[in-house]
Amino acid sequence: MPINKSYDSDGETTTPRINFFGRGRPVHAILGGGKVADVLLWRNQKLSATLLFGVTAIWYLFEVVEYNFVTLFCHICITTMLIVFIRSITAEYFGWNPPKIPELISNEDAFREAVSTFHRRLNELLRKFLHIAGGNDPLNFFLVLTSLFIISVIGSIFNFLDLLFVGFLCMETLPYLYARYEKEVEYHASQMTRKASKMYKRFDSRVLNKIPRGPVKEKKRT
Repeated sequence: MPINKSYDSDGETTTPRINFFGRGRPVHAILGGGKVADVLLWRNQKLSATLLFGVTAIWYLFEVVEYNFVTLFCHICITTMLIVFIRSITAEYFGWNPPKIPELISNEDAFREAVSTFHRRLNELLRKFLHIAGGNDPLNFFLVLTSLFIISVIGSIFNFLDLLFVGFLCMETLPYLYARYEKEVEYHASQMTRKASKMYKRFDSRVLNKIPRGPVKEKKRT
């Protein structure tokens, strides 16, 4: 994440402003620029609201009502078959058009775009993870370890379905809120990053630099 430093009238460095994601592009382009980005940024409000309502309903049925998955699946299939049956009989009687598969389900391009976006983002995430884990970015290495520890503590409190639901809520809300309040978010993130950098420098000078290291052996040339 590149940091743009600003200077005051005396020429001293002030709080740097962070540009997330290597920004020079809008959030919509960073998220893929397609239908998935439209959903995450609520540009297609009907589809975004439908997905949010559907996921919330599923979470409510499993966690609050404590529905069994097999029972719920069978009940959904039974209800769907009854609705399609009644709709087909009614359409044939009144001369209406028969029910069709929704475009969202039958549209192969929409599925390919979603899978392609997920695959691309996953590769980028793994590439960054390996880069940080290899010791190439000590500050982010410390931050990632801390974040993973916090997530592990949260995971011990909530079950897997709750975490999936919270993750989906974050995907549906955080990109939209960031795009709307971009300047405020980047300002506060710059403040937090500056404090974290100071803490890491203290930890590095007081702990890491004091760890004894053995002499480096030269490799023998064959």
